[in-house]
Amino acid sequence: MTETPVTTSAPARPPVVDRDAWQAARDELLALEKAHTRAGDALAAARRRLPMFELDGTVPVTGADGPVPFADLFQGRDELVVYQHMWHDGDPISGQCPGCTMNSWHIQQSAPYLRARGVSFAMLTEGPWAEVAPFVEFMGYTEPWYSVRDLPAPLGVDMGHIASFLRDGDRVYLTYRTTGRGNEPAAGIFGLLDMTPYGRGETWEDVPDGWPAGHTSCWYWATDADGEPTWGPTSRPTPQWTRPGATPVVPADGHGHHH
Repeated sequence: MTETPVTTSAPARPPVVDRDAWQAARDELLALEKAHTRAGDALAAARRRLPMFELDGTVPVTGADGPVPFADLFQGRDELVVYQHMWHDGDPISGQCPGCTMNSWHIQQSAPYLRARGVSFAMLTEGPWAEVAPFVEFMGYTEPWYSVRDLPAPLGVDMGHIASFLRDGDRVYLTYRTTGRGNEPAAGIFGLLDMTPYGRGETWEDVPDGWPAGHTSCWYWATDADGEPTWGPTSRPTPQWTRPGATPVVPADGHGHHH
C-alpha cells in the first residue's frame, strides 16, 4: 500500500491512499468487524441462558398516577426493560446525572420499537416523585417514569443500571442487569463515535501516534450554553440544551446555576 502523508499543522490524520488501497484496508478491517459481531452474538446467546430470580411484583412504585404494583409496568406484556436513573436530591434539573440523562435520552426514543417487539419499557429512579415529575416534564419524556424511593433491591438501589424482567402470569423475575460500559447499547452515540477517525476523544482509547490528546471519560456528556463540553458551573447535561427554557442563569455570586 502506497501512503502519502498529509502535510498540515492540524492534528495527525489517517494516511491518504488511492481507492483500491483504501478498499483493501477496509476489507481487512471488515473481517475483524464480522468476528466482533459473531462474538457479540455468542455473548447474547449466553445471556439468554442466564438463570433468573423471582421478586415481589406487588411492590408499589410511584408514577404520574400514584402508586402502582411493579408488575403493572409490563403493561400486559411478558418482557420489560427498565433504565434505573440516578437522582441527586434537591439539585436543579441541570444538576442531574449527565450519564443517566444521555442514556435515557437515547433509550426513550427506542421504546416504541421495544413495544413493537413485545417488550415494555419504563424508567425507574430513586428520586422522590415530587422532584422527578418536573424533571420529566422539562425533558419532554413521554415514556413512563416511576420513583422507587426506599424500595429494596433489585428495584431501589444502585441506579445507573439497565435491567430486564420476565413475567409469567402473576410472577415476576429479574433476568439480567448491567451498568458501566454495559449500558453502552442504550446510547447509539458511542457506536457512531467509534466509526469516526478520532473516536471518542478519551484518554483510554488506543490511537495512532500524533492523534489529538484524549480527555477524561465522559468529558462531552455536559456542555455550556454554547455547546462547549464542560463539567463546570455553567454546564448541564448536553441533551437539556435542546429543551425550551434551558437558559443559563448566573446569580450574583458568579457561580452558574440553571433552570
